Amino acid sequence: MTQLPTPQPGALAGLKVLDLSRVLAGPWCTQILADLGADVVKVERPGAGDDTRHWGPPFLKDAAGQDTSQASYFTACNRNKRSVTIDMASAEGQALIREMALRADIVVENFKVGGLQQYGLDHASLLALNPRLIYCSVTGFGQDGPYAERAGYDLMIQAMSGMMSITGRADDQPGGGPLRVGVALTDLFTGVYASTAILAALNVRHQTGKGQHIDMSLLDVGMAILANQAAGFLNTGKVPGRQGNSHPSLAPYQDFPTADGAVLLAIGNDGQFARFCAAAGRPEWALDERFVTNTLRVKHRDTLIPLMAELTRSRNTADWITLLEDKAVPCGPINDIGRAFDDAQVQARGLAVTLPREAGDGIAQIRGVASPLRLADNPPVLRNAPPALGQHTDEVLRELGLDAARIAELRAQKVL
Repeated sequence: MTQLPTPQPGALAGLKVLDLSRVLAGPWCTQILADLGADVVKVERPGAGDDTRHWGPPFLKDAAGQDTSQASYFTACNRNKRSVTIDMASAEGQALIREMALRADIVVENFKVGGLQQYGLDHASLLALNPRLIYCSVTGFGQDGPYAERAGYDLMIQAMSGMMSITGRADDQPGGGPLRVGVALTDLFTGVYASTAILAALNVRHQTGKGQHIDMSLLDVGMAILANQAAGFLNTGKVPGRQGNSHPSLAPYQDFPTADGAVLLAIGNDGQFARFCAAAGRPEWALDERFVTNTLRVKHRDTLIPLMAELTRSRNTADWITLLEDKAVPCGPINDIGRAFDDAQVQARGLAVTLPREAGDGIAQIRGVASPLRLADNPPVLRNAPPALGQHTDEVLRELGLDAARIAELRAQKVL
């Protein structure tokens, strides 16, 4: 579907965000704010831009269906933003960014600890200029501790946090061994947590009139999202391991083979298990003393799962879903991404969106995933496609009061 601009203002309309971040965690945060209506200005390196502009394949295609040099990765986390190119290593560039910070409500950056101090763009410098500023720093390991000065990347954090130790099949199974999650999970969650922290700081500013510094760490988030697995370890001392698609605390809660593929069963309570057994023609399983409660089913998982797998092979995946979905037994197919976007519910919710772009680079539109934030009165405002590099430089600088001659001069000096 094509997403047209929403007439009502977004929930964060009127807020100005200066985005000094790149790659994923910071841009994911600022895209959330932009979708909610904030005016986000993304500062990029002249001639190069955000690293993810070049992280391809896959690449965006032009009107003739040919690959361009612009990677699709960038578009995942930069819609609704305005892009300006400024060389922050130059004194003129630093002055421009400080002027933007004076007018901003929020700054988001993900440089190494202390990396912006040499430019006078660190949180202490900018908060001194604008005490109402909310300044969010995203780093791999936080602003203190023995690893503070290290660069941090999602894959490293998935490994260090233990996430990879609980993802994948057990070592003694075919294909066993640690695996990363298929997307940069800690980057994405850090972006979500960062946006939440920013909104909390905004609420404090409403009361005090003062901004503050926010210290977001990929490692902190990576540990936090271990959730029940971390809670289990901290309260029992038992280190969890990999167990494929099964669940450490629930059974049956995993994939099962069918006559033509696989089906996912997510049975979370005893009533669901009893309804599955009745529908599948095995009502006696729900009364079996080994399987009557979830705790017992987990204990006797090695007996129950082979019995169920033998049974599930007797029908096609679609037949199992038809049989179970009206019995309130959670089940579904295991889709690839293409099939997921073809799903009737995904289409009904309008989760694929198309935004037009007029940047003079031959890319007329960009497709993406809709914001999941469904506010009834102030829904996300999808105004603009992810910008071309420097697409809005002149526009933003004019808003700062620079005239065409001064902008041309800065461009000739390679500040822009």
